[in-house]
Amino acid sequence: MKKCAWALSSPSMQHYHDFEWGLPIHDDRLLFEFLILEGAQAGLSWSTILNKRKAYQQAFDQFDVVTVASYDEHKINNLLTNSGIVRNRLKIKSAVSNAHSFISVQREFGSFDSYIWQFIQGKPLQNAWKSAVNIPATTQVSEIMSKDLKHRGFKFVGSTICYAYMQAIGMVNDHTIDCYRHAELKQKYS
Repeated sequence: MKKCAWALSSPSMQHYHDFEWGLPIHDDRLLFEFLILEGAQAGLSWSTILNKRKAYQQAFDQFDVVTVASYDEHKINNLLTNSGIVRNRLKIKSAVSNAHSFISVQREFGSFDSYIWQFIQGKPLQNAWKSAVNIPATTQVSEIMSKDLKHRGFKFVGSTICYAYMQAIGMVNDHTIDCYRHAELKQKYS
């Protein structure tokens, strides 16, 4: 079966492509995990973060948002010594502040899921890209999302990160049309 070209770079990327990328996520814990991982990716490749994902899950208490929100300076300094994750103080501190913002959004909207999916009226956008070179890095929706997240205090949520987040959590189907996952996801979520 034909797959998106980027998925062929490693077994971990292929597994991620086949079983996660573009699949709509509505679980707040997973939505928080991907928000933190996409922010951690800034300036790096997704494969770098994907290869560190298990270490991130362990280091960040399985991305339990309440626990991450409780991290103090001692915990942040401890994380900075963890070679399994990206040891960038700003990115680690942003995970903690983003946890606080995430909880505020949950209180306001009932769930982060309700909040984030409103940007596309709750239904995945079905794109039809012939080639990966056609896929944009940002869209009008990712721009609006980025501005709103920043207004709510989130960090590492620029428009490019927001669009990658939208792809990861299935808000957009950006599998190329020759990829078997494109038709599967379109049929199931249109």
